[in-house]
Amino acid sequence: MTGGRQAAAAAIDAPGTPESRWAGWDGLLRLPAAPLPHGPVVVVAAHPDDEVLGFGGAMATLAAQGGDVHLVSVTDGEGSHPRSTVVSPSELIVMREAELERAVADLGLPGLRPRRLHVPDSRVHRHEDQVQDAIAATLRETGAALCAAPWTGDLHSDHEAAGRAARAACRAVGVPLWLYPVWMWHWARPGDERIPWADAARIALPPRASARKELAIQRFTSQIMPLTAGDGDAAILPPEELAHHLRPFEVVFR
Repeated sequence: MTGGRQAAAAAIDAPGTPESRWAGWDGLLRLPAAPLPHGPVVVVAAHPDDEVLGFGGAMATLAAQGGDVHLVSVTDGEGSHPRSTVVSPSELIVMREAELERAVADLGLPGLRPRRLHVPDSRVHRHEDQVQDAIAATLRETGAALCAAPWTGDLHSDHEAAGRAARAACRAVGVPLWLYPVWMWHWARPGDERIPWADAARIALPPRASARKELAIQRFTSQIMPLTAGDGDAAILPPEELAHHLRPFEVVFR
């Protein structure tokens, strides 16, 4: 990792770019449109909530159109609160599984059951071959027209590894890949030279899809609310972070 990327990674834990700065940048409005496909779509998530934050509006739009959506959950998200004294990793697995089930139902996909890989949280880079094989198998089984996965430059190790695995799987199977950012909106800034804006595109969200996404995000209480008042139980996604994911559009890299 270069010095610039090291600085950006450290910025994940620092105050991020306010959504007001992104909203005031016309670069996002000038991105080309990314029309959703008509065939099956496989969505890959490193942790339960990534898919809703980065691609939930698209999933809701596909659901409203009668689209065929499939989900691969790489980890169970048990590592989100490693210093908590009130909830164990095994308890977090149960909590986050239930949150995701309710969230996808809110998106209009009540029958969606993710393919769970149970890769250890924060260790996806050690299991990329396994993840790649599972994604490739899902792409083949579903006859996918598109795969959406976390962006390989998101500066979160699990996101990047999941994205790399998806990219390798898509190349092997011959399926187009869109990569959605999650943490990028926090550590990057408008016009940031580290971002491949030339590859970026916008998915416009109908009002109903935006409303469904907002409702789905609220299901992840283990992430958006403090578990207790303790330092180890602070919200992972406070309101200022959620604001990046409540726009009437989503951005992907193609």
